Amino acid sequence: MTFNPDIHHRKSIRLKGFDYSGAAAYFITICTLNREHLFGEIVDGVMCLNSMGDIVNDSWQWLAGQYTHVHLDQWIIMPDHLHGIIMIRDGMGGSRTAPTATNAKTKSIGRLVGAFKTVSTKNINRLRNTEGARLWQRNYWERIIRDDAELAQIRQYILDNPLRWSCRGGS
Repeated sequence: MTFNPDIHHRKSIRLKGFDYSGAAAYFITICTLNREHLFGEIVDGVMCLNSMGDIVNDSWQWLAGQYTHVHLDQWIIMPDHLHGIIMIRDGMGGSRTAPTATNAKTKSIGRLVGAFKTVSTKNINRLRNTEGARLWQRNYWERIIRDDAELAQIRQYILDNPLRWSCRGGS
């Protein structure tokens, strides 16, 4: 086997020069480690959350309560992933930003997803008595939502996700 130093270097999907902490809307997908079905099940086209799914839901909503510049739009928690729309508004950075800063940066989308993963993992590990266990896959998928038509399309995609899951037997 030949050593390939680039094997662990992923190609960035980030837009060059885009401020990922600036006001924008993002479509986010976060998957469980090994796509393990942990958060509930789809019954007749409806996602039914279990206790771990409830924790993920509470942790997702925590973002908007913790960071005043975050607005959560449509989201769905599936057995092995979460789809959500996060809107970052202009404003202060949240819990760790000094309120006296006049031009404080908001948390970037990556830092927000990281905070969500930390909070949800900690609470689920407490429930399962699995301190230090990984819950989520490394990284996440994101797309900057560019206009109202795309926003409407993504909202519908999120709403329809449990129906597509049922039709395909999971995905």
